[in-house]
Amino acid sequence: MRDVVVLSGNAHRPLAQRICDHLGVPLGGVDIRRFSNDCLYVQLQENCRQRDVYVIQPLVAPTQEHLMELLLMLDAARGASAAEVTAVIPHYSYARSDKKDASRISIAGRLVADMLTTAGATRVLTMTLHAPQVHGFFSVPVDHLTAIGELADHFGGQNLDNTVVVSPDLGNAKTATQFARLLGLPVAAGSKQRLADDRVVIDAIVGDVRGKRAIVLDDEIATGGSILELLERLAEQNCTGAAIACTHGLFAGKAVQRLRYHPLVTEVVTTDTVPPPSEEWPELTVRSVAPLFAEAISRIHGGESISSMFAGVDPTHAPPQPQLPFGIDD
Repeated sequence: MRDVVVLSGNAHRPLAQRICDHLGVPLGGVDIRRFSNDCLYVQLQENCRQRDVYVIQPLVAPTQEHLMELLLMLDAARGASAAEVTAVIPHYSYARSDKKDASRISIAGRLVADMLTTAGATRVLTMTLHAPQVHGFFSVPVDHLTAIGELADHFGGQNLDNTVVVSPDLGNAKTATQFARLLGLPVAAGSKQRLADDRVVIDAIVGDVRGKRAIVLDDEIATGGSILELLERLAEQNCTGAAIACTHGLFAGKAVQRLRYHPLVTEVVTTDTVPPPSEEWPELTVRSVAPLFAEAISRIHGGESISSMFAGVDPTHAPPQPQLPFGIDD
């Protein structure tokens, strides 16, 4: 790995350090300052000439600040004659803006993708895009990781009798189904209508949840509005409790108070794709995805398969398996 250079901005340096620890390489230095006119100054402190450079930066609040840092680091690496420049974006927040669903709006997911490639990214490594079709916005290769195996490992050692996996909406039902298969559980989903960024209505639950314990799986939790609405429907179905699991635990606004003290919530599990909440939340369980990103970086650098990392975990990403003869159940 001597030809690998790993850099990070200010968005989530602890995650970048954990990834470097697993890779066995040092985290490179980056000097980020602000001029008197409020413009950012970025200087890479590592030799990048003909090296394989990985810039780790999730797009988290303040999102525009961290996006600009990422663009400047990519541009600096390209200007320093790096052989390859991979933008490692554990949380690509602009994936929510994937279509034109109102008049005269920008499809920001595509715009930011264009900005990243223009700045110098020759590859993008990310995890659990809110809208998977955003993958197609990029004109460079994209490696899309998943954390459902890591989240499933957390629940695998528990007693899962009379438990059901529940997706807050039908759009996430496919991922919830894959998650449920890993745990050998049935799956259900809410019928959700979004009224605003922080206002949703779930008018029904598709599937049998009555009198059962629920594991609610979502890709991202911001304000917790969708989860709160779903918990009300679960309570109406006499659910005995609900564990909450998500990949990107943003927990913005009143989300911590909403979930931490909710009488139906038994635990909340997330990953470290984004920094944990700034306020104290000792009950929150955070699973690290640093080993996954380190393994992916190692495979990209070595020209090895990324999809084989998910064999038996995520059929969407894993390579096709041999077909069994007709009539034989796998």
